Amino acid sequence: MPERIQRSRQRGWRKPEGAIYVGRPTKWGNPFTIEGALESGYASTREEAHRLVVVAFRSCIERGEESVWWFTGGASRFITIVESLEELRGHDLVCWCPPDRSCHASVLLELANA
Repeated sequence: MPERIQRSRQRGWRKPEGAIYVGRPTKWGNPFTIEGALESGYASTREEAHRLVVVAFRSCIERGEESVWWFTGGASRFITIVESLEELRGHDLVCWCPPDRSCHASVLLELANA
């Protein structure tokens, strides 16, 4: 079963062969940010905001619509993500989130390999 791998800036670290980076600058990146959740007042702590942005990401992917929260104008982005889930099937996914925290990459892993 594919897994989520934490990206690292540590000297010598290399992305495993076949793994796909799904961070913010990629087409699979989560457009919801911790800062956005805090600034909008939807979360009061960084931990709460981190969980919330993953929930928002999942909601938009599964419902195929924009979030009614603070992010607008991104419907086409979520359509692109849904249409390209097949590209992720069977691959490990790489993101900056620590393995013990919720992450949009976990959502992508689940949906791509369902």
